[in-house]
Amino acid sequence: MIGLYHPGRSLVHRMPALAKLGALALIVGVSAAFSALWVQLLLLGVTAVCFVLARIPVRVALAQLVPLAWILAIAVPVQFFFGGWEAAATMSTRLTVAVALAALYTLTTPVPATLDAMQRMLRPLRRFIDPDRVGLALALAIRCLPLLAEIVRAVIEARRARGAEGSPLALAVPVVVRALQSADELGDALIARGFDD
Repeated sequence: MIGLYHPGRSLVHRMPALAKLGALALIVGVSAAFSALWVQLLLLGVTAVCFVLARIPVRVALAQLVPLAWILAIAVPVQFFFGGWEAAATMSTRLTVAVALAALYTLTTPVPATLDAMQRMLRPLRRFIDPDRVGLALALAIRCLPLLAEIVRAVIEARRARGAEGSPLALAVPVVVRALQSADELGDALIARGFDD
């Protein structure tokens, strides 16, 4: 979901990042606090309305939930076996709401707006925390996730070309080596810009 900003001028796009983060925390908190299935279905409906207001294409919205489907494919039968159909439905609806809202935030909020919001939120704690460094750490984390995914993709393609698709070592070793090389390069770039501690 990271780095998949979907440009737009909808009401949801124009909302301040802090307001969206607050709404996200509120809805997920209500979902966690109330376990009744009707509450989860109501929140799922609210989430769907938010996607409509944001004018996110159905194809883009569904693509955000594909990774969750793999988790639900395992978790729902287990929950059904131990807790029954209502517990399984509640758990799957709660997870879907949380993941979909997080995806909606990412789709409608550019990364710089998130960083600015984090820095503003941490400013009252400036005496204990450096908001700029926290913002930098968050930016690096957001940037490194797609970078790591790109490394894994490149290694898988190289492994396939060499005919070593069945070997876990042929995947793990190059990924770790390339990730460490990228970390060294990133560290050198930060030192060159004065972030030497």
